[in-house]
Amino acid sequence: MSDQIPVGISACLLGDNVRFDGGHKRLAFAVEQLAPYVRFEAVCPEMAIGLPTPRPALRLVKGAGEVMLRHSNNATIDVTQAMQQFSEKKIAALNHLCGYIVCAKSPSCGMERVRVYSEKGDSARKSGVGLFTAELLRQMPWLPVEEDGRLTDPMLRENFVERVFALYELNMLWKKGLTRGRLMAFHSRYKLSLLAHSQPEYRELGRFVAAMDTWDSLEDFAVEYRSRLMTLLTHKTTRRNHTNVLMHVQGYFRRQLSSPQRQELTQLIDRYRQGIQPLLAPITLLKHYMAEYPDSYLAEQRYFEPYPEALRLRYGH
Repeated sequence: MSDQIPVGISACLLGDNVRFDGGHKRLAFAVEQLAPYVRFEAVCPEMAIGLPTPRPALRLVKGAGEVMLRHSNNATIDVTQAMQQFSEKKIAALNHLCGYIVCAKSPSCGMERVRVYSEKGDSARKSGVGLFTAELLRQMPWLPVEEDGRLTDPMLRENFVERVFALYELNMLWKKGLTRGRLMAFHSRYKLSLLAHSQPEYRELGRFVAAMDTWDSLEDFAVEYRSRLMTLLTHKTTRRNHTNVLMHVQGYFRRQLSSPQRQELTQLIDRYRQGIQPLLAPITLLKHYMAEYPDSYLAEQRYFEPYPEALRLRYGH
């Protein structure tokens, strides 16, 4: 896969001095680790609607059944409409993106738990979504979106990156031209990965793919498939699910391995299951056997390398 994956990002997270206080919130993971593999498209919605930096802080205000975006030190200055119009137009042109990293707690970019004030300004509930991000989620519900703060969690970080690379591969397939064969092959490549996320939803998606021929429009099928695939991948992988996948893969080598080799692999998988070994340990041994005893189905499985190994995202498992 090409290394130029288009990913949207709040400009302040790249280190741009665009925040209300004139500063930034540089996200080292994005700038240092992810940057070699993606093409960041930075947006600062507040600067984009003509606000200066530094500037008065904005806040979300709930009134008359709707959420408005106003200056925190002057409630008469309302930029809701400007932000809404900019967001709708901008996001309509972002369909090519494969992920988006937003700035937490921001009244324009926050993804969750953004403070929403009453009109009197006397109470604030952490229940809001920034206006730009709300529109992003509305227009592109399949898109992997994460906040800078949550990306410090190794599991959430790995999950986000895996979704970004999966969506990129699907988008590239779409660009090349949809065919039933290509969609089937794509789904087949992700079987083990999907099993690690959710067995019931993996089976459900399998039934959906098997019924592809009943759809009049392949484009419509692909849109629905993308939605279901990306929803499935949002489920966090679990040690139990990974163990099941590893045991399933182990079955492919029953005949080739000697008794001591089989025992070693079984023990390694079990030590992973118990939390003594990282996921990388059994996967490395399985990759060794895959090289020694090639199997075409296993060779194409994304599970063994869902993203570049250099990102070192499986060390925390």
